[in-house]
Amino acid sequence: MVAPLKVGVAGLGTVGAALVALVARQRAELAARCGRPIEIVAVCARSKAKNRGVDLKKFSWFSDPVKLARDPGIDVFVELIGGAGDPAKSAVEAALAAGKSVVTANKALLARHGTSLAARAEKHRVALNFEASVCGAIPIVKTLRQGLAGNSFSRIYGILNGTCNYILTRMEQEQLAFAACLKDAQRLGYAEANPAFDIEGHDTAQKLAILASLAFGTRVDQSAVYVEGISSIAPADLTAADELGYRVKLLGVAEKTATGIEQRVHPTMVRKDSAIARVMGVTNAVTLDTPGIDPITLVGPGAGGMATASAVVSDLADIARGLRSPPFGRPAAALAAGKKAPMQRHAGGYYIRLNALDRPGTFASIARHLAKEKISLESIVQHRRGERPHGGDDPKSPAAPAPVILITYATTEDGVRRALKAIQKTGLIAGKPQLIRIEKN
Repeated sequence: MVAPLKVGVAGLGTVGAALVALVARQRAELAARCGRPIEIVAVCARSKAKNRGVDLKKFSWFSDPVKLARDPGIDVFVELIGGAGDPAKSAVEAALAAGKSVVTANKALLARHGTSLAARAEKHRVALNFEASVCGAIPIVKTLRQGLAGNSFSRIYGILNGTCNYILTRMEQEQLAFAACLKDAQRLGYAEANPAFDIEGHDTAQKLAILASLAFGTRVDQSAVYVEGISSIAPADLTAADELGYRVKLLGVAEKTATGIEQRVHPTMVRKDSAIARVMGVTNAVTLDTPGIDPITLVGPGAGGMATASAVVSDLADIARGLRSPPFGRPAAALAAGKKAPMQRHAGGYYIRLNALDRPGTFASIARHLAKEKISLESIVQHRRGERPHGGDDPKSPAAPAPVILITYATTEDGVRRALKAIQKTGLIAGKPQLIRIEKN
């Protein structure tokens, strides 16, 4: 009989507890599929007394994840601690140095140290698997690393954060303000007490950095990602998008351009008839553009204990079968230093919302500054002007600014920003212009 694959798990939070339960429930099925049993034999967490809803009595207990990582009684170290630094980093490095394969769900660790960890895994001829680090149960890492290994990619983009997608969905469907939706997301457990990491786009940026490395063969570099969050999005933007045939999503986009690999996270307008636009609530989705094939979109749960545990088990099954690939699809030494494409050169269509004041020459001035930057408009929508503040009908009394929606043809980011800066200086608009990029489908 083939010896079981012995697994040590560091981190017994929601994912760790779900992993223990899943491996126990699928024990026979996993043995049949992998040709050998998979057994969790040791665990590590800060508190031994905490009730996690699973029986841990039969496992060896470690309080130090580094000691667990070096334990000769395990074959694979599963890191579910989280964080870009220690103890996760030290524990993973210790496991690799000890000749043990590693499975991790830690996007922060990979986004900062992925290339060096991949080199260590290759040096010691062990696996470094991380399907659970991006999009939960969606098998996007295996798709890029193995399933589409014979393809090149021109663009990869997707909804990589369920919290933001949930908030934007609620805002659109119920015409709620951002703050109200965020508060409700926190109440339901979809958003953290301090939600900045999610809503300001940093969670998406870490995941995008990993996907870009897999898709384009570059070193993982989170600092190369341009990041904007969703806190500036107003119900007016979602209403305007709907009227124009679009929907607003927070997307992570990595794209091969003439000036390098462009990596960006920001609110984006996508056509309502596209696959990505139909993804609502906390669900994640990733679309792959590859020459000669229609776009491929993978959709599924991107977070949650069981979804993430499922991805961890998938990686363990590969190790049990004896499968090992370079962590990022090619040897770490062959990963290129990605040439960062500056956002100023990003070319595409743009949605612009201005609050124009009721003054002679306002529209002529706006048009003149856009024309100076060679920006052509696909459409202009002016909504009904607000009522005069005191209810009078004196044409000389000030009126509330009129929302004006501009949709541009493809142009450059720096041109749009120069034009908007000049328009603001005229004093003919109230407040700050809203700018949302339009993603081609």
